[in-house]
Amino acid sequence: MEPAALVVSHWFESGPAGGPRYDATIRVVGRRRGVDAGRAGPGDSFSVSEAVQGVVPGSGPVAATSWVYGVTAGDWDVSAELVGPERARQANGGGRVHRAGWSWRRWTVESAPDAPVSTRWAPIAPLAASPVVAPGSFTVLAAVALAAAIGLEPAFLAHHRLDVGSALVASVLGAALGLAGAKAWYMALKGFSRATLREGWSVDGFLIAAPVAASIVAVVLGEPLGAFLDAVTPGLFVAVAIGRIGCFFTGCCAGRTTAGWGIWSSDRRVAARRVPTQLLESLTGAALAAVSTAVVLGRVAYGSGLVFAATIVAYVVARQGLLRLRAESRPFSWRRAAPARTG
Repeated sequence: MEPAALVVSHWFESGPAGGPRYDATIRVVGRRRGVDAGRAGPGDSFSVSEAVQGVVPGSGPVAATSWVYGVTAGDWDVSAELVGPERARQANGGGRVHRAGWSWRRWTVESAPDAPVSTRWAPIAPLAASPVVAPGSFTVLAAVALAAAIGLEPAFLAHHRLDVGSALVASVLGAALGLAGAKAWYMALKGFSRATLREGWSVDGFLIAAPVAASIVAVVLGEPLGAFLDAVTPGLFVAVAIGRIGCFFTGCCAGRTTAGWGIWSSDRRVAARRVPTQLLESLTGAALAAVSTAVVLGRVAYGSGLVFAATIVAYVVARQGLLRLRAESRPFSWRRAAPARTG
């Protein structure tokens, strides 16, 4: 039998504002349809508990998605209940939860019918849609980001009177090695495993590996290094601005949950009102792209490489501040992340 998985989401209210954050638990129970209780096998039923940490009272609905593996393929009856804490049960009519759907138009969670849930092929279960997550969005926008960065370069290269062909070769090779650096940095932070090999990238790794590799190729091809680095700076941060939007819609690098200023978003499993750290980083990239464009076109510090150096330093400083707003406990770009109980 092919491995099957079941993916289902439920939501509950965070309760009235006031009081400290709390951890909630949803118990999700399922039974495959058409199977008599006396003939049920190990893969014909399940009961899992979903821990939702750092719920902020007054933040509105909170949705949790369950991925259940090792079940028999088919249609399933699934129910769920909020089993704790008591304050959350009281705020939800004694522990009631709702099947969760998502409205992109209204940008809010909504109750979906308690219809049977069909299993899917286990290897593609991570691609299942869940509230605020658009599967594949990071891959698409990362490709758009790289295309935009390289597509903008000829104008800046010509402005610095550089050989466009050689410089583009250096940029393309740098981007390819930058992706390898992004994967290596991510695996170093998260741990080396099959899971981290399949998914996840780190912008820090890309911003180190890509310029270094591109610079080496540019020097070999006879391009003046300072002018080359300044010319590629605007496109580099256009890529950051676009790529971070992909992070937002994929649910990676999520911000902390909040009852204040925030946007409904997800960390891929728990969707709630969060600080939009990915969008803030996207705006940072866009601002740096705009400033560096003006400086490069204005021929300030012409061809010295100072535009590139100053912009990278500004980005690193801004990023360290944004890391402190993320759900994971990661104070610096070079330190491993750990789950944060405060969400």
